[in-house]
Amino acid sequence: MDTWSALKGDTFRQFGKFSWGLAIKGAITRRTFRVVFTTRLCQAAAKSGGLGRILLPFCKLMHKWAAHNAAMDFGWQTEIGTGLALTHGWGLVVNAGAKIGNNVTLFHGVTLGRRDRISSMGERLTEYPVLEDEVWVGPHAIIVGGVTIGRGSRIAGGAFVTEDVPPYSVVSGNPSSIVKSHCTPDVMNPAPLDKL
Repeated sequence: MDTWSALKGDTFRQFGKFSWGLAIKGAITRRTFRVVFTTRLCQAAAKSGGLGRILLPFCKLMHKWAAHNAAMDFGWQTEIGTGLALTHGWGLVVNAGAKIGNNVTLFHGVTLGRRDRISSMGERLTEYPVLEDEVWVGPHAIIVGGVTIGRGSRIAGGAFVTEDVPPYSVVSGNPSSIVKSHCTPDVMNPAPLDKL
């Protein structure tokens, strides 16, 4: 999906409907949405040619300011699906190598981080987490390394996840463990992906 359609989905998650006026209102008045908005601007500028590409340094500066004021470390290069919702946001850390699916919700203090490890052959491996569609990540959860969080799963607050999570699972604890299977995804105002 293109960057502007993704921004429409992000706006829908925030307000329950979409208009460009709401997108701009959110960028001005909501610090967590502003970070998503500036991320999309950076990505649009990076993908475009000509004048758009010239605007990339300005967009990156705006994103850095927005992330700083929201107390987040959120790499603009992060691959993000449509309909990202950042709830509260304080202390959120998302490594630029992480991949985030559609209609994902991240709460404050969440860390999506890289993990370096040495393979049995002695080479350094750098890995990043992947969150599939409709994943919900609670406050202060930490997800590191080359793990995949399956579609519709919920990661409880404070969980420390270093292993793959099957789809539609609830995970909690440190170290994390699956406490429920076949859960219902928790997505407020899901972006209508087929209508964007």
